[in-house]
Order: sequence, then C-alpha cells, then structure tokens
Amino acid sequence: MAGNYTVKQGDHISSIAKQNGFLEYETIWNHPNNAALKQLRGNPNILFPGDTVFVPDKELRVEDGATEVRHKFKLHDEKLNLRLVLNRFYGPPFAATECTLRIGTAQSDLTSDGNGQVEHEIPKTAVDASVTVKDTITVQDTTVPADREIKVKIGFLDPVTEVSGQQGRLSNLGYYRASGDALDNDEFLSAVEEFQCENNLTVDGKCGPMTQAKLKTVHGC
Repeated sequence: MAGNYTVKQGDHISSIAKQNGFLEYETIWNHPNNAALKQLRGNPNILFPGDTVFVPDKELRVEDGATEVRHKFKLHDEKLNLRLVLNRFYGPPFAATECTLRIGTAQSDLTSDGNGQVEHEIPKTAVDASVTVKDTITVQDTTVPADREIKVKIGFLDPVTEVSGQQGRLSNLGYYRASGDALDNDEFLSAVEEFQCENNLTVDGKCGPMTQAKLKTVHGC
C-alpha cells in the first residue's frame, strides 16, 4: 500500500526501493510526490534522518504475447556501486594499489586506478564495509607489508547543508580528526579553517554556502 516513509540513518533511495520490492529506484525518486525532496537533496544516495519519502504502489505490467509460444522476459534490476578514493593524509593517493573490499562474508580483490579510486557493485541493503589497502613501510632499509584497514558506513553520509554532513566530509578528507559521533566544536572550527585555507576560500571557520559547495566538489558528493 502506498504511503510515506520516514528516513532513518543509513537509508538511501536504492535501499528503500529494495526493501519495498522495486527493481528501479527511479520509480520512487522520480514520483511527483517526491519532487520537493528530490529538489532539496539532489542526490538519491544522500538523505537525512527525518526526510519523508513517498513510496507508491507497485504497478502490474501487462505484455502481449502469442498463445502456445514460449516467451522470455528479462527483469531490469539496477546495480548499486560503491565508489571510494583511497587517499593518504599526506602524499599521493594509493594509485594502482591492491586492496580487498569486504561486505559481510563477501570479499572482492580490487586494484585502484591512477587516481586511487576503486568502484565495485554492492548489495542495495549493504550498511557496513571495510577496505584493506595493501601498503608497505620501510624499516631500517627493509620494506615490509603494512596493510591498512578502512571502515566504511554505507548510506551514512548526510547532506552537506547539515553540520553532520560537513563533519563527515571533512573527516573523510582528513581535516577533522576528532573521534566519536559527538561534534568537537574546536576541532570542527580548525578543520573548516584548514580546508578553507587549502582551497583558496575566505578563512573564517564558518562552513557557509561557498565552503559547502567547495567541500562537496572536493569530496565528490
């Protein structure tokens, strides 16, 4: 039955569509009742807890076909890809580097491209993932393995207009270094100023519209 759904942390349109039996997220995202939400958020993968999504009824599709003949029908099930850029805090990204993506019990061996980017199809309801980067360090003139594991929360990135979304992007980019979910105001101010300084913005520690736009561009979403 059609109705409104209240977004929870970690939700995105693809996961909501999957949970409600839709193969294509556009059926929900492009529904006229979601036009205001679509204009507000812009990206179906970045929602905010408390947002309201209208979930329509599923429609029965009828296809014509001759009797006493076997027909084949192919379902179009959209894919959802996870895209990450593996950067160092200082120095070049992890370009052409082997890594392992784990989601639940599934494991995929990948290699980043020249910009340190990896991309792989994931389940639409995936929430937690980890990436182990096969790095090395030099100890007393000897190169030894030093794998680095990165935890990833899928669907947990809030809109850049929200402080939590700014905090998340600054953290992903290595500017905000405080641990825990609670916002450290001093650390956040310092992170915003450092980001503004490195991106030729007015350094005032305020994450206003211009800083938000640049943060979204640098982060990638």
